[in-house]
Amino acid sequence: MGEFFGTDGIRGVAGRFPLDQPTVERIGYSLALELREKSGQPPTIIIGRDTRESGAWIESAMVRGIRTAGGEARSAGVITTPGVAYLMRSLQADAGVVISASHNPYEDNGIKVFAPSGQKLDDATEQAIERDLKAEAGRFPPIVSAVTEPEVELREKYLAFLRDEIGAGLDLKGLEVVLDCANGASYEIAPSLFASLGAFVTAINIEPDGRNINLGCGSLHPEQLQELVVKTGANIGIAFDGDADRALFVDEHGQLVDGDQVLFLMASYLDARDQLAGRRVVATVMSNLGLELALKQRGIQLARTQVGDKYVLEELLAGGGSLGGEQSGHIIFPQISLAGDGMITALEVLRAMTESGLSLSELTKGFIRYPQVTINVRVARKPPLDSITPIKEKIAALEEQLAGQGRLLVRYSGTENLARVMIEGPDEATIRQQAEDLACMIKDHLG
Repeated sequence: MGEFFGTDGIRGVAGRFPLDQPTVERIGYSLALELREKSGQPPTIIIGRDTRESGAWIESAMVRGIRTAGGEARSAGVITTPGVAYLMRSLQADAGVVISASHNPYEDNGIKVFAPSGQKLDDATEQAIERDLKAEAGRFPPIVSAVTEPEVELREKYLAFLRDEIGAGLDLKGLEVVLDCANGASYEIAPSLFASLGAFVTAINIEPDGRNINLGCGSLHPEQLQELVVKTGANIGIAFDGDADRALFVDEHGQLVDGDQVLFLMASYLDARDQLAGRRVVATVMSNLGLELALKQRGIQLARTQVGDKYVLEELLAGGGSLGGEQSGHIIFPQISLAGDGMITALEVLRAMTESGLSLSELTKGFIRYPQVTINVRVARKPPLDSITPIKEKIAALEEQLAGQGRLLVRYSGTENLARVMIEGPDEATIRQQAEDLACMIKDHLG
């Protein structure tokens, strides 16, 4: 990670450095310049955004920067993050830019850049852009004025891909599906997609106003969806986050089904059809111990990476595999797409349901979740935790107490000034007390 680029691109408060207008123009300029130097050709860059009120002006600033460097910018308008990744591959563009802060509140925004493979931008290009941003303002030429209109056909192209390629042969007639679109990027595409495959769709949080993205809704706040699934007697509820690169589910009883359970049910489904490459699943250190044990019972190995879909994808590509993801609902099927896509995940879960004839609750049987407590601690700085003796000793003591019966994970957030304390173990009251004690110590030293 660099000074500006975190695990998920550049993220911050819209209007403040590095997401102020002049800096965003320079990011666009620098990106186009780096791509041009690599290929020797003027680059084509696909841009999409979510529904935040700051998205339009940030997009305009990016476009001006790209055009100043001689690049072409094509706007897909409001579209999901994986939608941009797909369009970039499909149209053989040089890069894709998504203006979104995913599950964060509307005041935040971000710039995420994809390489032609669909993977996040490589470290060398990120570092080159960071060097440019630290350079004197005088080394940038005057920014040209430029306007780009969203191309409606780009979003239609992505919808057709989901419906006709990913959804090929999937008949959802007779299924009642409730969608929570988080007032975000999926608010038009998702209802259209699932209805086009025959489902009876009820959609909520599909009236974005620029400020209500993720507000008490979507995958961060699924309570409304849980109630509605039970009330309507629906077969399944699907909750997206603001840019729809992740999805969480609600079963027919109103119970939440998270990314760990999705990995479990999809691994079981693919393995039964000899389609689980290497009989391994890739998840992060945050995935529940229950996932590891449930997969082990079926002879399936769980490989863990550090937190971030970027690292899950790297391990899938390096070690082989057809399934990976995060507890947050960010699931990757690398043989379909290298970008996590909440709608692809939903289509695959629905395929497992329809082909097996089982309900979502039946598909998740066999997964027993260990109690897990996570506490976020706001920090003023992020020194290595083992450089602070009392914290180091406390962590060592807790690891000794948990040995063989649980897990402890302490790490800094890649996108916020937070330390995260996560403990798993057989008794929730015990691990909550342990987590709170450690969190208090971190706060005392770093808050």
